[in-house]
Amino acid sequence: MSYVKGLRCRECGAESPIAPLHVCDTCFGPLEVVYDYAAIGRVLTRERIASRPRNLWRYRELLPIEGEPQAGLHSGFTPLVRADRLAAALGVRELYVKDDSVNHPTFSYKDRVVSVAISKAMEFGFDTVSCASTGNLANSVSAHAARAGLACYIFIPDDLEQGKVIGSTIYGPRAIAVRGNYDDVNRLCSEVADKYGWAFVNINMRPYYTEGAKTYGFEVAEQLGWQLPRHIVVPTAGGTILPKVAKAFRELLDLGLAEGDFKIYSAQAAGCAPVIQALHKRTELIAPVKPATIAKSIAIGNPADGYYVLKAVRDSGGWGEAVTDEEIVEGIRLLARTEGIFTEPAGGTTVAVTKKLIEQGRIPRDESIVVAITGNGYKTLEAVLDSVAQPFRIPARLADFEELHARLEGGREANAS
Repeated sequence: MSYVKGLRCRECGAESPIAPLHVCDTCFGPLEVVYDYAAIGRVLTRERIASRPRNLWRYRELLPIEGEPQAGLHSGFTPLVRADRLAAALGVRELYVKDDSVNHPTFSYKDRVVSVAISKAMEFGFDTVSCASTGNLANSVSAHAARAGLACYIFIPDDLEQGKVIGSTIYGPRAIAVRGNYDDVNRLCSEVADKYGWAFVNINMRPYYTEGAKTYGFEVAEQLGWQLPRHIVVPTAGGTILPKVAKAFRELLDLGLAEGDFKIYSAQAAGCAPVIQALHKRTELIAPVKPATIAKSIAIGNPADGYYVLKAVRDSGGWGEAVTDEEIVEGIRLLARTEGIFTEPAGGTTVAVTKKLIEQGRIPRDESIVVAITGNGYKTLEAVLDSVAQPFRIPARLADFEELHARLEGGREANAS
């Protein structure tokens, strides 16, 4: 049973029927899914959620599908790691890492939004799915389309990391590398979507696609015993995930499923920080920028939902910061050496911004903090290639190892003193 009432414009409030639409006919504002929360409140309980399989569909009443889900049956419910060693390094009491770098099947939070978008596309009868992507989304659309037996086209910038290119093409989509950045790719895809009538998950399927991001927030709350974190730091690219995590928390509070207050914070790379610039200038106008950062997965200079990131951050009393590429790499390394989690530059951005916000005093050191890790570092080895130590090379003789070992241990003792 579906609890979806329809689509509503986020600007003028005009209503539209459930259809593959993403902009309002009246004012061209973005559309959002509307639910019958009163009906949901009568049937959805913590116990009912806990009784279901550990995937994102355990929250299905709050997701926009009609029948049984068609994708993502193994996606979601990723670990919420109590990160005590990272907490000690940052000088805080209670810190968690929500780790979507191990999400199934393509190791990023995009498996959540794509699961919902492709399930809905199949309900609508589409046989071809597509996307504009900085990498992770293309990986996920390609994999889910292959599993569902759908034709697939992906559009990516032509300077994408090889790990993300291969992470898409292995599934057999038609891959189109466009000369330019993500914003160039997205403009082309808007034209293609209109002409060919495909299901573009982040264009004409966007109202349904973005709802999948709520499951990240639902899981954080459930994994904390239905107590919301006091602070959560989330990376910002096109602006999908942060407002939807905030929406997820509000839905749970309104339904009486969770307790607590939260502040939400935006993290961007300094080389592509249009939302943070607007936030710091205290304006609602987000001026597009030309991306120049190693954090390619969040390098979107003209974020579609940037305004809603600003609104969610401000409504919660949160804040946001941008960090340099050097700080991003150090964030990746810090998370790896303290918690054994290898994240891509988007995650390094979030770790580095969390550190900066703590040092600024904007996030208190004695309150609960969640750091959002949304992608896997094995896809973006280029980002840290020059900053990691190379292996020591020795002949296959014990004497040579013992000589090296003595030298290394001697060096460690000297550093300790």
